[in-house]
Amino acid sequence: MKVCIMCGGEGTRLRPLTFERPKPCIPIVNRPSIQHLVSHLSNLGFREVIVTLGYMGKAIEGALRDGSLFGVDITYVRERTKLGTAGSVKNAQAYLEDGNFLVVGGDHVTDLNLLDFYREHGRFESPVSIGLISIDEPGEYGIAEIDADFRIKRFKEKPAPGEIFSNLASTGIYVCTPEIFDHIPPKTKFDFARDLFPTLMDDGKTITGWLARGNWTDVGNPSSLRQAEKWKLQEIPYTSISGDLTIRAGQIQGPVQIGNSVSMGRKSRIIGPVSIGSGTVIEDHVLIGPYTSIGEDCIIEGHAKIFSSSLYNHVTVGKNTTVSGSIIDNDTLIGNDCSLENDTVIGPRVTLGNNVVVHSRTRVWPEVVVAQGTVVREHLLNDRFEERYDGS
Repeated sequence: MKVCIMCGGEGTRLRPLTFERPKPCIPIVNRPSIQHLVSHLSNLGFREVIVTLGYMGKAIEGALRDGSLFGVDITYVRERTKLGTAGSVKNAQAYLEDGNFLVVGGDHVTDLNLLDFYREHGRFESPVSIGLISIDEPGEYGIAEIDADFRIKRFKEKPAPGEIFSNLASTGIYVCTPEIFDHIPPKTKFDFARDLFPTLMDDGKTITGWLARGNWTDVGNPSSLRQAEKWKLQEIPYTSISGDLTIRAGQIQGPVQIGNSVSMGRKSRIIGPVSIGSGTVIEDHVLIGPYTSIGEDCIIEGHAKIFSSSLYNHVTVGKNTTVSGSIIDNDTLIGNDCSLENDTVIGPRVTLGNNVVVHSRTRVWPEVVVAQGTVVREHLLNDRFEERYDGS
């Protein structure tokens, strides 16, 4: 069975995390997120994988290589220009035109039974089926109205208030027949939702829906990224230590994944699910709460508290600092007595001085230096990096 994974977008809504990596390579539990996706697909039996590459494609190739570590065979197809979602699949037509195939986004994190979706599509005479899931806020997605035979009667991309006729949102996961290639112009920007679906419906073609059950997100913003990591942390089955652990009168309440050469000081406590990368040092009287991921070679200084947060590699958190529901990128230094509130995102190589407070839903761009005692109430940008953070 074949699957096409689309990896073309720049991930602007996740900046500053996507300046130096593509969205599918953002770490989730200390692994590029696309590795979780490919592992899931492989476990379901999708062994022939075609990956369409755009922004920073070499990083995705580096994360997946030939796919053998995941039990799949990967073919990479590169885009010279932006082709949109359907256009990128059309660009890979030569590898997909011999039978039905699954299409997923490279930024998806999910445990959906996509094998069931693939099989269900075979019951219908339809060029494409759309994976649909009930969500609380469908306005940011394409929504569909279906009948009792799962035929889609209406489809609206990103409806405005008054147009939200359904809470069934498109997951951006499709099962397609090769017939769709007859309706996608070559070498042209063309999207599934905005272009292909209206074209098919205008031509009298039937589009079917599949009602998904389980966890799914497209990691489109920091809060969805944190939710995706919570799901993956919940999958940790038990406490495991991959090498040496030095611990002095501390306490670990699992499940916790611990890498090699980790040290933990006196009266520090870790309450899982938590993942800690190799070489990380946790000093005395530190509290690390559930749903936290800490990368390699980090330093968590005495009396710091970290709750439901993601720290990437080489991050230092100073004494008496509290980090709550935050994402902190590589090589960042957080000073003493700081407070990082929920849903904050700190870019790479940032320095926060002592006694800094970062308000909720605030982002700090790479290499910004925040002076001691500052209260950060709005995004701190850096004009050496692009400043836009809306879009894809």
